[in-house]
Amino acid sequence: MKRKKESTNRNDKLTAAEMGKLWATYTGNSMAVRVLEYYLAHTEDEDIKRVVRSAFNLSKSMVQDIKDIFIREDFPVPIGFTEEDVNTGAPRLFSDEFYLHYLKYTSKAGMSLYSIAIPLMIRKDVRDFYIHVLNSTIKLVTEVNEVSAAKGFLVKPPFIPVPEEVNIVKQQKFLNGFLGDVRPLHALEVAHLYDSTENDATSKALLIGFSQVAKMEKVKDFFVRGKEITNKHIKTASQELNRDNLPAPQLVDDLVTASTIPPFSDKIMLWHKIDMFSMKIRSYANSMSLNGRRDLGTIYAKFVMDIGLYLEDGANIMIDQGWMEQPPEAADRKELAKD
Repeated sequence: MKRKKESTNRNDKLTAAEMGKLWATYTGNSMAVRVLEYYLAHTEDEDIKRVVRSAFNLSKSMVQDIKDIFIREDFPVPIGFTEEDVNTGAPRLFSDEFYLHYLKYTSKAGMSLYSIAIPLMIRKDVRDFYIHVLNSTIKLVTEVNEVSAAKGFLVKPPFIPVPEEVNIVKQQKFLNGFLGDVRPLHALEVAHLYDSTENDATSKALLIGFSQVAKMEKVKDFFVRGKEITNKHIKTASQELNRDNLPAPQLVDDLVTASTIPPFSDKIMLWHKIDMFSMKIRSYANSMSLNGRRDLGTIYAKFVMDIGLYLEDGANIMIDQGWMEQPPEAADRKELAKD
């Protein structure tokens, strides 16, 4: 007897990877919509406002596209963040220039998420969605850099000499970092030290602003601690660049105003920093994989440990407050076997 065909083709169902990536992208961009909504209400420079509006529209369209997929799949739409999490009427917390640094910082995190997602996406509609949003985010960060350069805000990474010839590593001292003859930083090490410090400079300014406006004391303390950790990482990475007479990115602390009136809920600010610190682990791990000196590997390992402990404390606050949504998870077969 021929088996009755299921009403839903297994090949058309969302895989775990598709569920997870769509869930994370939806939640992250529902947060971005609220943050950028506030930024738009406090942007005076028309060129910068155009870029912020592009980012806002992109995040808004992503949220809607994923919501449509979830509804079609009878998948519960995440709560994410709502208009209750933002007060666009609150005074300005950041300057216009900061918005450009912020968009570069968050776009890099977005591109990392989307590029990793694409090879894992099997369904054509989901794969096409991630190809589209990756291309759109690349276009956005390009626009950010162009406006930053036109405004005189863009600082280029350091220059190093062009090699005179191809060189082959002949001795293990290439790996030295603590003792002995320590070589100068190579190009990839420079690139990632600079990138990490640039990200951390924006992250620190965001933490300063959030610590000024947080309502709950334990959330405020969490942001202050995050600022201290980030500042320590900035100093360490900058020292490595400076040791080879290379400049480090500048701090942008002065782009935060003195306002203490919250434009955002404690929930969205706490989730934002947990999300971005989680992405920082990926960035540091990538930096660690591309360096050749033992001392740099140890530095990045310490950075990752610092952030891991910090993130756990942040997650505990989210859980205690009933703010943490749970991602989709595999079936608990042990629990099911009890029934």
